Amino acid sequence: MSFRGNRTMKRIRAREEVCIGCRLCEVYCILQHSQTRDILKAFTREKPRPLARIIVEEEGPLSFGTQCANCDEPACVHACISGAMQRAPDGTVQLDEQKCIGCWTCIAVCPHGAVQRSNGRRPAAVKCDMCVGADVPVCVANCPNEALAIVEDAA
Repeated sequence: MSFRGNRTMKRIRAREEVCIGCRLCEVYCILQHSQTRDILKAFTREKPRPLARIIVEEEGPLSFGTQCANCDEPACVHACISGAMQRAPDGTVQLDEQKCIGCWTCIAVCPHGAVQRSNGRRPAAVKCDMCVGADVPVCVANCPNEALAIVEDAA
C-alpha cells in the first residue's frame, strides 16, 4: 500500500533550530478542532476540551512540534483493524473517527507518537488531519517564528 508515483505530497516539517517553544501551534490546533471556534470557550467551556493534534516536545533548550509525518509506508494504516485509518488521495493519512473502535493499535505502531487517544465520550484515536479544507494548516499559519513549514516531497 505504498504511496509512490509522480505526485508530490505536502508534509509539515519542524525546524527545531528556530522553535521557541511558545506552543501557539497547540493553541491554534485546539481552536481549529473545537466546536465553537472561540478561543475562550474552547479552553474554558467545551467538555471535553479539544485536543491538539500537534505536540511541542521540549528537551533543554531544544523544542519542536511533532505531528503525523504522513509516512510513505504508514504503520498506522496497515495496523488499523476497522479501516478508520486510510491514505487519502492527496497522500495524507486521514482518520475517520466515526469508524475508529478504540483498539489503539495505531497508537502502538506509530513511530512518531503522533496518534493519541481522544478525550471524547467514546473511545477513538485522534491525529493531525492537516486541517482538511484549509490552504495551510493552522499550526503552520500561526507559528510566529516560522518553525513549522509545509514541504512537498516527491512520493
